[in-house]
Amino acid sequence: MLQAPPAEPGMREDEVDTPALLIDLDAFEHNLDTMAAFLAPTGAKLRAHAKTHKSPVVARLQMARGAIGQCVQKVGEAEVLAWGGIPDIMVTNQVVGARKLNRLVALARIAQVSVCVDDPAQVAAIEEAAAAAGVRIPVLVEIDVGGARCGVQAGPPAVALAEVIAASKHLSFGGIQAYHGSAQHIREPERRAAAIAGAVEASRRTVEQLRQRGLACPVVGGAGSGSFQHEVASGVYTEIQAGSYAFMDADYARNIEAPPFRHALFVLATVMSAATPHIAVVDAGHKAVPTDSGYPLIAGRPGVSYVGASDEHGKLTVEDPALRPRLGEKLRLIPGHCDPTVDRYDWYVGVRKGRVECLWPVAARGAMA
Repeated sequence: MLQAPPAEPGMREDEVDTPALLIDLDAFEHNLDTMAAFLAPTGAKLRAHAKTHKSPVVARLQMARGAIGQCVQKVGEAEVLAWGGIPDIMVTNQVVGARKLNRLVALARIAQVSVCVDDPAQVAAIEEAAAAAGVRIPVLVEIDVGGARCGVQAGPPAVALAEVIAASKHLSFGGIQAYHGSAQHIREPERRAAAIAGAVEASRRTVEQLRQRGLACPVVGGAGSGSFQHEVASGVYTEIQAGSYAFMDADYARNIEAPPFRHALFVLATVMSAATPHIAVVDAGHKAVPTDSGYPLIAGRPGVSYVGASDEHGKLTVEDPALRPRLGEKLRLIPGHCDPTVDRYDWYVGVRKGRVECLWPVAARGAMA
């Protein structure tokens, strides 16, 4: 069921109903501008990852600052973006099943849509769906660059798969997908750089071997908010797929030499109990803020820590009872992982200088298929 908007434009932040998903618009815009300024003098382009924000509104703001398009993980996310007018969408994932593929190729009538594969059987299925729809789909080969998740091996196996795509009547070879997800959260900068160096070398080698077989590689895509500087510096990657940079969650902030972005996404919570000197409880537990990347931080309240969660309650401990949050006080929680946090809410509440400025729907919330 669609949740009722928790606020109205013009309302004070402390009047917003909670739990609510809050965007600090000044910090958010700073993050978009910072990424745009970083990429402007390079040859790399931003294809921002919409699995983070799930919003055509946010996508348009990113594209107004130079992003060439968006990437997603699910067909449902691609549908919402395409219906929202986003013209260039890449599914950075494997899509399996006739029903999903029929939905995907249908979008090619209203947007440029591409998809990734790591198996010839996937190529055959996409070819069949594209032929039936009378469209042509760019297809990228995903290579495993260290994440040990999806992806064919770099080098000859990737080249062989690219040749299968190139030989298809209704598909075109779009390039390679080379994302090292687990490297994004390697805390030590030297180890993180070394992991990405391996990804860069695997990508470089694959591009060269494709060239030797007469196949141009128009896109080398990957990178994330924790490593994009390295991929850009390599000169190999053409598209950067950062998503969390727009919001900057607590887990990215734990990296040594954290990305140069501000915390812009918060879960606004209300203190619902303050019965003992060193403990307070907020109305934001597991259902309001995920804890897969650790408990949230409390913004602007040193000495107050989120230490435990149940379904509807978040337990805080307070070092100094004199600084204990008041009953009814609103607190900003910085989520550990922004992507699943966003997917819990129907509305973004955009706040600037303590006032609600806008409400944006999280249009692709729950788009898991």
